[in-house]
Amino acid sequence: MAESLMDIKRRIASTKKTGQITSAMQMVSGAKLSQIEKNSVAYQVYTDKIREIVTHLAASQLIDIARQKSSLQAEPADSTIKKAIKHEVTLSNLLVERPIKKTGYLVITSDRGLVGAYNSSILKAMVQMISETHQSPNEYAILAVGGTGADFFKARGMNLTYEYRGVSDVPSFEEVKQIIKTAVAMYDNGVYDELYVCYNHHVNSLTSGFRAEKMLPITDLDVSEVADQNLEYITEPSVDDALDAILPQYAESLIYGAMLDSKTAEHAASMAAMKSATDNANNLISELSIKYNRARQAQITTEITEIVGGAAALE
Repeated sequence: MAESLMDIKRRIASTKKTGQITSAMQMVSGAKLSQIEKNSVAYQVYTDKIREIVTHLAASQLIDIARQKSSLQAEPADSTIKKAIKHEVTLSNLLVERPIKKTGYLVITSDRGLVGAYNSSILKAMVQMISETHQSPNEYAILAVGGTGADFFKARGMNLTYEYRGVSDVPSFEEVKQIIKTAVAMYDNGVYDELYVCYNHHVNSLTSGFRAEKMLPITDLDVSEVADQNLEYITEPSVDDALDAILPQYAESLIYGAMLDSKTAEHAASMAAMKSATDNANNLISELSIKYNRARQAQITTEITEIVGGAAALE
């Protein structure tokens, strides 16, 4: 049965309202994208600086000294001694690779939909990576940041050990500090032996790509990056205290930087999805308008034919 003129008019009006909503959401996502891109650029300055400091320490062999001291420690019998070297053990955990019994994955997704293929691409890549790498759920632990990922892993019975929902659209370091500290503490306590942060990397407004970066232990320091190899440091109060303060900050900066990158990709995906929805609404309105005009023209033609036929019958 053909649609009536009234039905077509209702569809046009409804589509126009939807287009207005998606257009507004596109502008909102664009504003958020612009803001978080500025934050990301500013934060990159801090990340580069702290990496430079840690790499300089590596070049001056302070990190190697700390590694050697940690590896030479014997298991203390006295609990007082254990407490005295506690920070050295933590320092060693951040630097030294240990036998991999369990791998941790910090998976960053969004808390909402309307972001195109942003979430599905991450989750599909995660399922594939886990199925290819691990034989049982005991070999991995998932830390989900974002409700979409948490619900996905729960529904499939995967080993979800931590979840966090409600990260703001432009997150601050203070806001996500608890997530970062939890991830580092779980690694430090041996919940997993290595940590990967998995997210969508922002390339540009139209493109993003899945990325899984190894964040812990810190093993990617390249001393060749340092221009001056003959560096000497005087540390106060000690080498271990200096590294114990800097290395956790470095690990935290890597994770927070990944979260900023992920949120940037999310806003870009949302903006692209809303633009596509707005364009589709405009195309549908054009098609419905043509359909309405044709139906109206057919109705007028029918009315004229009926009038002419009635007049002819009266003659």
